[in-house]
Amino acid sequence: MMKFSILVCDDSTVARKQVVRCLNECISADVQQAVNGAHALEFLRSQHFDLLCLDLTMPEVDGVQVLEHIKAEKIECFVLVISADIQQQMKQKVAQLGAIDFINKPINKSALSEVLHKFGIH
Repeated sequence: MMKFSILVCDDSTVARKQVVRCLNECISADVQQAVNGAHALEFLRSQHFDLLCLDLTMPEVDGVQVLEHIKAEKIECFVLVISADIQQQMKQKVAQLGAIDFINKPINKSALSEVLHKFGIH
Protein backbone atom coordinates (compact mmCIF):
# COMPACT_ATOMS: atom_id res chain seq x y z
CA MET A 1 0.00 0.00 0.00
CA MET A 2 1.22 3.46 -0.86
CA LYS A 3 2.18 5.65 2.03
CA PHE A 4 -0.04 8.63 2.58
CA SER A 5 1.67 11.73 1.17
CA ILE A 6 1.45 15.09 2.87
CA LEU A 7 2.78 18.51 1.96
CA VAL A 8 3.25 21.04 4.75
CA CYS A 9 3.32 24.63 3.54
CA ASP A 10 4.31 27.46 5.87
CA ASP A 11 6.85 30.25 5.51
CA SER A 12 7.88 29.75 9.14
CA THR A 13 10.41 26.95 9.68
CA VAL A 14 9.35 26.63 13.32
CA ALA A 15 5.69 26.26 12.38
CA ARG A 16 6.51 23.69 9.68
CA LYS A 17 8.58 21.62 12.10
CA GLN A 18 5.74 21.72 14.61
CA VAL A 19 3.18 20.53 12.05
CA VAL A 20 5.52 17.81 10.77
CA ARG A 21 6.15 16.59 14.32
CA CYS A 22 2.41 16.43 15.05
CA LEU A 23 1.73 14.62 11.78
CA ASN A 24 4.44 12.08 12.50
CA GLU A 25 2.91 11.43 15.92
CA CYS A 26 -0.54 10.97 14.38
CA ILE A 27 0.06 8.96 11.23
CA SER A 28 2.71 7.19 9.25
CA ALA A 29 3.09 9.30 6.13
CA ASP A 30 5.56 10.65 3.65
CA VAL A 31 5.80 14.31 4.64
CA GLN A 32 7.42 16.98 2.51
CA GLN A 33 7.75 20.70 3.17
CA ALA A 34 7.15 23.79 1.07
CA VAL A 35 8.58 27.10 2.26
CA ASN A 36 5.91 29.27 0.62
CA GLY A 37 2.80 29.19 -1.54
CA ALA A 38 4.63 29.30 -4.86
CA HIS A 39 6.86 26.42 -3.75
CA ALA A 40 3.77 24.44 -2.67
CA LEU A 41 2.14 24.91 -6.07
CA GLU A 42 5.29 23.67 -7.84
CA PHE A 43 5.14 20.55 -5.67
CA LEU A 44 1.41 20.04 -6.22
CA ARG A 45 1.74 20.37 -10.00
CA SER A 46 4.60 17.89 -10.21
CA GLN A 47 3.48 15.13 -7.86
CA HIS A 48 0.42 13.86 -6.07
CA PHE A 49 -0.24 14.67 -2.42
CA ASP A 50 -3.15 13.28 -0.42
CA LEU A 51 -3.13 16.20 1.98
CA LEU A 52 -1.83 19.75 2.04
CA CYS A 53 -1.41 21.43 5.43
CA LEU A 54 -1.55 25.08 4.47
CA ASP A 55 -0.74 28.29 6.30
CA LEU A 56 -2.74 31.32 5.15
CA THR A 57 -0.46 34.24 5.94
CA MET A 58 2.57 34.04 3.68
CA PRO A 59 4.41 36.58 1.52
CA GLU A 60 3.86 36.67 -2.26
CA VAL A 61 1.53 33.71 -2.74
CA ASP A 62 -0.66 33.34 0.35
CA GLY A 63 -2.79 30.38 1.38
CA VAL A 64 -5.96 31.73 -0.21
CA GLN A 65 -4.17 32.08 -3.55
CA VAL A 66 -2.85 28.53 -3.22
CA LEU A 67 -6.43 27.32 -2.69
CA GLU A 68 -7.60 29.32 -5.70
CA HIS A 69 -4.93 27.70 -7.88
CA ILE A 70 -5.75 24.21 -6.59
CA LYS A 71 -9.40 24.80 -7.46
CA ALA A 72 -8.72 26.42 -10.85
CA GLU A 73 -6.22 23.76 -11.87
CA LYS A 74 -8.39 20.94 -10.48
CA ILE A 75 -5.56 19.54 -8.37
CA GLU A 76 -6.84 16.55 -6.37
CA CYS A 77 -5.78 17.08 -2.79
CA PHE A 78 -7.34 17.48 0.64
CA VAL A 79 -6.39 20.85 2.09
CA LEU A 80 -6.25 21.50 5.81
CA VAL A 81 -5.73 25.15 6.71
CA ILE A 82 -3.52 25.77 9.73
CA SER A 83 -3.56 29.42 10.70
CA ALA A 84 -3.18 31.60 13.75
CA ASP A 85 -5.67 34.21 12.69
CA ILE A 86 -8.76 32.60 11.34
CA GLN A 87 -11.81 34.86 11.31
CA GLN A 88 -15.29 33.59 10.56
CA GLN A 89 -15.25 35.34 7.18
CA MET A 90 -11.95 33.69 6.29
CA LYS A 91 -13.26 30.30 7.44
CA GLN A 92 -16.14 30.65 5.01
CA LYS A 93 -13.82 31.75 2.22
CA VAL A 94 -11.39 28.84 2.60
CA ALA A 95 -14.30 26.40 2.90
CA GLN A 96 -15.78 27.74 -0.35
CA LEU A 97 -12.38 27.26 -1.95
CA GLY A 98 -12.40 23.62 -0.90
CA ALA A 99 -10.49 23.44 2.38
CA ILE A 100 -11.74 20.43 4.35
CA ASP A 101 -11.15 22.02 7.74
CA PHE A 102 -8.94 24.39 9.69
CA ILE A 103 -6.89 24.23 12.83
CA ASN A 104 -5.67 27.14 14.87
CA LYS A 105 -1.98 27.71 15.46
CA PRO A 106 -0.11 26.75 17.46
CA ILE A 107 -1.15 23.31 16.28
CA ASN A 108 -1.66 20.53 18.80
CA LYS A 109 -1.72 16.82 18.23
CA SER A 110 -5.25 16.18 19.45
CA ALA A 111 -6.81 18.80 17.15
CA LEU A 112 -4.87 17.43 14.20
CA SER A 113 -5.64 13.83 15.05
CA GLU A 114 -9.37 14.64 15.31
CA VAL A 115 -9.47 16.23 11.86
CA LEU A 116 -7.48 13.41 10.27
CA HIS A 117 -9.84 10.83 11.73
CA LYS A 118 -12.90 12.79 10.67
CA PHE A 119 -11.73 12.52 7.07
CA GLY A 120 -10.60 8.92 7.35
CA ILE A 121 -6.93 9.84 7.22
CA HIS A 122 -5.03 7.61 9.64
